[in-house]
Amino acid sequence: MTSAKTTTEGELTGEEREVLDRIEAENVKFVRLQFTDITGTVKNVSIPSSQVEKAFTEGIWFDGSSIEGFVRIQESDMRLEPDPSTFAVLPWRSNGDVASARLICDVVNTDGTPFEGGPRQVLKRVLDRAESMGYTVSIGPEPEFFLFEKDENGGATTTPHDTGGYFDLAPKDLATDVRRDIIFALEDMGFEVEASHHEVADGQHEINFKYDDALSAADNIATFRAVVRAVAEQNGLHATFMPKPIAEINGSGMHSHISLFDEEGNAFADADDEFNLSNVAYQFMGGVLEHAKAFTAVTNPTVNSYKRLVPGYEAPVYIAWSDVNRSALLRVPDAAGDSARFEIRSPDPSCNPYLCLAVVIAAGLDGIENDLDPGAAVREDIYEFDEEAREEYGIETLPPTLDTAVDALETDEVVTEALGKHVTEKFIEAKRADYADYRTQVSDWELERYLETF
Repeated sequence: MTSAKTTTEGELTGEEREVLDRIEAENVKFVRLQFTDITGTVKNVSIPSSQVEKAFTEGIWFDGSSIEGFVRIQESDMRLEPDPSTFAVLPWRSNGDVASARLICDVVNTDGTPFEGGPRQVLKRVLDRAESMGYTVSIGPEPEFFLFEKDENGGATTTPHDTGGYFDLAPKDLATDVRRDIIFALEDMGFEVEASHHEVADGQHEINFKYDDALSAADNIATFRAVVRAVAEQNGLHATFMPKPIAEINGSGMHSHISLFDEEGNAFADADDEFNLSNVAYQFMGGVLEHAKAFTAVTNPTVNSYKRLVPGYEAPVYIAWSDVNRSALLRVPDAAGDSARFEIRSPDPSCNPYLCLAVVIAAGLDGIENDLDPGAAVREDIYEFDEEAREEYGIETLPPTLDTAVDALETDEVVTEALGKHVTEKFIEAKRADYADYRTQVSDWELERYLETF
């Protein structure tokens, strides 16, 4: 899994030839070669369809020093290698029948070796480790987002598009048609959408797509965010995956369902267990809980992320697991057999999906290797616990700020090893800079509270 190429340079694989055939059959004129920087921002370069074969056989060169967290100016030459399995025709066309498509790429060095700092490569390394242990990883993400009105100049506002609530219908839910358009676009790109609905907050929505292998799931999250923004724009709206755009209402999370499979099927399943979970599942959860403080900087990577991770708004704060309790970090749904799994509730949709899944999976694999115990399920509402009760149960809390989360990341060898030296250094550098900049800002809240008081 460490490299996308399976043939010598100059040869095309069967899958690559199929892509070229589809390009011709569907009149694709331009192809976007897509990848992400360390912060999770999607980057792309557009090439004429006539250059796609060259992209497969030789790669496309670019300046890595211009990409956040990649390389220095003196080592700037890098190459994009398209992954043919990610080919998809974009569901919007120009000039009638002219189509564009996209290919997600791996980033490689000048000598053809995988670039250590490529987020997709980070996840591939962790998945290689899982494979060496006999497992494949399945992920079912649930990214939430807000739809906001635009102002008269086309700029984004924080005025919700509607006043709907959880599972509401029209007329309160005014975005039914927008979600429909998003779903059609996703299906055109090969997604299998399972459900969509209005979320708790005004203007907040969720679209669930079917679980997939972890690499495809990360690719899908990046694609999902791009499609939602594009369709919202077509409808005169602004879509945001900012975790907490409005104070005192629920923020947007990206709850993710995780399961491992081995040669015999779902390695998390045990029909004789009270929660239908195997010992491997408990060990994996034990690893996730053990390293939760450290990976929070990656799963919740913005200053704003920590405005969501507070009690009272359905976001997890406490490092514990439960079958019925949404105040816990991990929740075990009532599912058995191939569906046995747990849900991690802390990640938010501003994260880099490749790094997010990599650190959570690495934490779980460490739990398996070291037989870590997640403890007993907590069925009480932890939000109602006082400090003494939490100490009695041994429940710790997630970091309260980005700065403290980065502190925890720096000292955790399992998480930093999963990220690799390059990404760890560049990621910490970027997040320290974010927090330092944030500390110097004066908010409207401070002005309202203090300007006339003192």
